[in-house]
Amino acid sequence: MNEHLRPATLPGTTQAAEGLPRRRWSVAEIREMMAKGIILEEERFELIGGEVVPMSPKGNRHEIVKQALQQYWFPLTVGTPASLITETTLYISDDEFREPDFLFWPRSISLKDVTAASSLFIVEVADSSLGYDLGTKAKAYAALGLPELWVINANTLVTTLHRKPAQSAYADTCDAGPSELLEPLHAPQLAVRLTDLGLTPAT
Repeated sequence: MNEHLRPATLPGTTQAAEGLPRRRWSVAEIREMMAKGIILEEERFELIGGEVVPMSPKGNRHEIVKQALQQYWFPLTVGTPASLITETTLYISDDEFREPDFLFWPRSISLKDVTAASSLFIVEVADSSLGYDLGTKAKAYAALGLPELWVINANTLVTTLHRKPAQSAYADTCDAGPSELLEPLHAPQLAVRLTDLGLTPAT
């Protein structure tokens, strides 16, 4: 174990659902393994509580919805107080990071200093990962104080809006259909209607 890559306060293990301990990884250790080529840069995963969680392969529907939103949102953020980046790494703690599809944050904050709590909102486009995004990931974001989370079902185009974060879950959640106007609480200029982007539910 490389002590110089691990904070002294970080526990050495996590506990899996079946009760067996697992080796807890730190962000620094993951970065070192990537630098050494042990983990490839193109591998997609998140680090949650020290556990490496592989992300589901992106399906065609995921990419169609993501591309349409990118083309719509990027021009709208030019010259505004809101910044946008896609598929970035959001570092959360010594043993945790996320890879959100869309991260919006105040332009006044440097990207390296952005936290979940200081973000404007995050959007996840989900197909095979829908259950995970609506469950485990949403609860984790709520505990971190992310003010608003959208989870867009890439197949049905139903968006689940999560607002009012609490310690264990969002107090306010609702579903919006593809033709409904989605308006971010802290960035209303980025409101979008999915059907206006030429998107239709999968048949």
